[in-house]
Amino acid sequence: MNAHHLSVREATVQDISMIADYWFKSSAEHLTGMGADIEKLPKPADFYSMLSTQISLPYQKKKAYALIWEIDGEAVGHSNVNGITFGAAANMHLHLWQQDSRRKGIGPSLVRLSLPFYFDKLDLNLLICEPYAKNVAPNRVLEKVGFQFQKKYLTIPGAINFEQEVNQWTLSLDDYRRIYDET
Repeated sequence: MNAHHLSVREATVQDISMIADYWFKSSAEHLTGMGADIEKLPKPADFYSMLSTQISLPYQKKKAYALIWEIDGEAVGHSNVNGITFGAAANMHLHLWQQDSRRKGIGPSLVRLSLPFYFDKLDLNLLICEPYAKNVAPNRVLEKVGFQFQKKYLTIPGAINFEQEVNQWTLSLDDYRRIYDET
């Protein structure tokens, strides 16, 4: 994958259908593997409405903020944050849409490219990521990027999740600056 150009950009209204397809066309097995409960997904119309609203809001008022991950200009996934407290913290999520984009070693680079959007646009001091403990890939990515493991605990991490063990990883503003300066 080194010969390919990786890029990250803010999601637009035109991207909503791709993000929705990921959620609404993924297999139950894939959703379960990342800790999501297919029965808890919102209705497609509600999903579109929520994302459209969030995309249009100024950064200070966003409750969710999404980025599109690209390889050679083609959208291959997204990262988003929710639980945003502007000027303080947010919870990050990582999603590569297609199986053939996974296990290529691009995750850490895409996350590093995403960090300036989250820290700078949302004025964060802390970025939190709590992937399903059994989902090995995001846990490895976070460690490689420089997130600090905090704890493993049992919770229902979000509105679309079942009860599960998650690994809590954090990245402080100081650690972000260190990582960003190294790249």
